[in-house]
Amino acid sequence: MDWINYALPLVVVAVVMAIRWRRMKRVRPLKLEHLWILPAVYAAVIAVTFSRFPPRGLGWLFCLVALALGAALGWQRGKMMRITLDPETHRLGQTASPAALLFIVLLIVVRSGARGAMTYAGPAGLDPMAITDLLMALALGLFSAQRLEMYLRGKRMLAAAGNRTPPI
Repeated sequence: MDWINYALPLVVVAVVMAIRWRRMKRVRPLKLEHLWILPAVYAAVIAVTFSRFPPRGLGWLFCLVALALGAALGWQRGKMMRITLDPETHRLGQTASPAALLFIVLLIVVRSGARGAMTYAGPAGLDPMAITDLLMALALGLFSAQRLEMYLRGKRMLAAAGNRTPPI
């Protein structure tokens, strides 16, 4: 019966990924002015959480490292997102990249493996709140850097399109 604890999450992830994979081919509008919203909301949630339950001791340092690691991963994921520019309307569109989706799957696998290793090893002095703080900082870095990279690339595309003269 213990195998159900492992199989059920795998089935759920597989179904979600299959649905996402099918939708990946659609171009969705990319509104640069909205890219800041998710990181801002998430930063507010983290600020409230950290103000009520701040990391202890070296927890702040580890959170900063997790934030930097998340930013590096987010920047890479942002580079994997396909951004298109309609030459006539100058509207941006985004299409999820298969590499970006596989990147998220890899992060889920690593996280699940780490959680399994912690469960197997026992508490061994690991503070669940500290681990939650690290994961929140990692996610903030990931969301923020991904959207920043996409914003900068989109702005460059729009600037380059604005400098071109339409063919006569």
